[in-house]
Amino acid sequence: MNGMSSRLCGIRGATTVEANESEAILRETVRLMKELVAANGLQKDNVVSVIFTSTPDLTAEFPAKACREMGWVETALLGAVEVDAPHGIPRCIRVLVHAYLEEGQKPKHVYLNDAVNLRPDLVQGRISC
Repeated sequence: MNGMSSRLCGIRGATTVEANESEAILRETVRLMKELVAANGLQKDNVVSVIFTSTPDLTAEFPAKACREMGWVETALLGAVEVDAPHGIPRCIRVLVHAYLEEGQKPKHVYLNDAVNLRPDLVQGRISC
């Protein structure tokens, strides 16, 4: 990290997909991860692990597969099923990235599509696509 001191941070994000289809899950997961990487200036070497959760209605693909296809072959990845709460957002993928950021750098969390409703306080000025 350029010789600067760093600290381990948790960076959160989420997105939704239109349908329970492998292509849609992979596409939106790649989009989410690319935005998280860009927003935080992440490099694969600074990422310790990534935890994905998906709602029970997403069964067509593992979101972690998208990271593997992006070249994250040595990063620890884990997938789990989100709680099926009655007030939850359907077809939602959440992510928690554990990464080293430069001291003083604040994590920038990314919420896309209908997932902006999870944390509107963190997406001020973001446009949902």
